[in-house]
Amino acid sequence: NNIILRHKLAKAVRDYLDSVNFLEIETPMLVRSTPEGARDYLVPSRVHAGCFYALPQSPQIFKQLLMVSGFDRYFQIARCFRDEDLRADRQPEFTQIDMELSFVGQEEVFATVEGMLAHTFKTVMGVELELPFPRMPYADAIDRYGSDKPDMRYDLAFHDMADLAEGTDFGVFQTALREGQAIKAFFVPGQGAASRKVQDEWQELAREAGLPGLFYASRKPEGGFKSSLLKFLGDEKMGKLFDRLGAGPDDLVVMAAGAHRPLCMGLGKVRVELAKRLKLAADAFRFHWVVDFPLFHYNEEEDCLEPEHHPFTSPNPDDMHMLDSQPRKVRAAAYDLVLNGNEMASGSVRIHQREMQEKVLSCIGLSIDDARQKFGFLLDAFEYGAPPHAGIALGFDRLTAICCGQDSIREVLVFPKNAGAFDPLTKAPVEVSQEQLDILHLDVRKEPANS
Repeated sequence: NNIILRHKLAKAVRDYLDSVNFLEIETPMLVRSTPEGARDYLVPSRVHAGCFYALPQSPQIFKQLLMVSGFDRYFQIARCFRDEDLRADRQPEFTQIDMELSFVGQEEVFATVEGMLAHTFKTVMGVELELPFPRMPYADAIDRYGSDKPDMRYDLAFHDMADLAEGTDFGVFQTALREGQAIKAFFVPGQGAASRKVQDEWQELAREAGLPGLFYASRKPEGGFKSSLLKFLGDEKMGKLFDRLGAGPDDLVVMAAGAHRPLCMGLGKVRVELAKRLKLAADAFRFHWVVDFPLFHYNEEEDCLEPEHHPFTSPNPDDMHMLDSQPRKVRAAAYDLVLNGNEMASGSVRIHQREMQEKVLSCIGLSIDDARQKFGFLLDAFEYGAPPHAGIALGFDRLTAICCGQDSIREVLVFPKNAGAFDPLTKAPVEVSQEQLDILHLDVRKEPANS
């Protein structure tokens, strides 16, 4: 039963963290609205007319304040709320295993999480996890797998082949080389004899992923190669390509070209879909860390920088000198934990100095006055000598769903919302009486009937 397993997972987490001297501390549910990325659920105040609380998207600021106040190991199985579009792994309210530690860095966080998961999986699932979990830089994850959360139960890793394309007369490759784009290749095991129909289906996958097309190569049973690109690459370069990929006689090599990031991300979608169709994923729990994320990403619509994780993440110490001159190149002291292609946890080393916090907030467009208005209580706390601290939050609903073999977290919740954020049982949300609105000093604007 999914709910019984959920209880056992929560108990194992609590038991382990208690055994390594963590304190379970509850943080407020009615909080100040702050820019954390998603939309807040707002709660109107009766006492303070025209003012609103927010339901917490995470306990982020409170757990950092706990570190400043002297608690050095905090955790909470926390309820969080985000007003965002739903999908299989999202609900408007969700649960995360939240933790924070003082006087630590990335390594101590990794050891704590790995120990907790090893204990939990052994106790509840009877599964021995191999420690430590592998690590992968963010840039490598994008370059080799086209995702910041690659599923490592199968390979299908991309390799550069631009050097092999040099000097060829193939127009697509010539254009890519001339414009400084990428040319990538990977192999699909056991698909060397894939039919033209199957290859055409994969072409459609590529187009849906935003790619112009794929090119194929395989070995002939009698020797040599079969490919529309053979006349451009020749047997020697084709052989080098197969050797570079480690492709065998029964495998199919897939090639594509384009601007680096769109190419990798498109191939990443193709990779995932091929693994599903061909059932390539091993029946296993494959955890790994992704590290060295960018600190910011660029929002083209708003023409501004936004935090890749959240604005309290410390820059990588090696990149701090670029905050003023090249902020988009600054890496974060941030990390994600991935399980079977799902982002299971996200965390970072935190900023613990006021000057650096104000600097990062200024990079995302907050003036000193704005920063003090929104986060003054945190900035002031840093003046008292905040310890270096780091933390992480692990998606408990998602972890439970994977352990239960479910695709959707709705299957491991007792009263889930549907895809429209509607509760079919209680019919929430509902309209409330005018009297209730008056008490809260609210007017509701009715949408036109034809809108």
